[in-house]
Amino acid sequence: MASTAIIRRAEPADVPALVALAHELAEYERAADECHLTTEHLTAALFAESPAVFAHVAEVDGVVVGSAIWFLTFSTWRGVHGIHLEDLYVQPAQRGSGLGKALLAELARECVRNGYERLEWAVLDWNQPAIDFYNSLKAEPQSDWFTFRLTADPLHALAALR
Repeated sequence: MASTAIIRRAEPADVPALVALAHELAEYERAADECHLTTEHLTAALFAESPAVFAHVAEVDGVVVGSAIWFLTFSTWRGVHGIHLEDLYVQPAQRGSGLGKALLAELARECVRNGYERLEWAVLDWNQPAIDFYNSLKAEPQSDWFTFRLTADPLHALAALR
């Protein structure tokens, strides 16, 4: 019997699977100790009265095997929103089945439906399989921009400046 795969918006019942996938991704990205996401965190983020985070899932035969967690951005130059894909993850057993591309295609449709002009994400420089996949979609690496991040003590130190 053939598997049935669907891509859909995440529902509250999907949160435990989404959290598990986020932890699997952190393990894959060699940063498992940095992932502290809980079902409470993600439920509050995705299903608050005015959520700032959104998610789609890839489901095969009723089991969530992939996810895309994203949020809106805004371009002051373009004057419109875009989507920043925070996490794209498909379990290893399902890779190569088209689910990653289907998740990205759904986010592209979300952009087109809503007049958003960008779909962007980051990829680790050592993750060649992902880089090859994104290149196959004609995604353009933004090598002229660096991502900077403040966390922990440096974030608190900056916040304390008056």
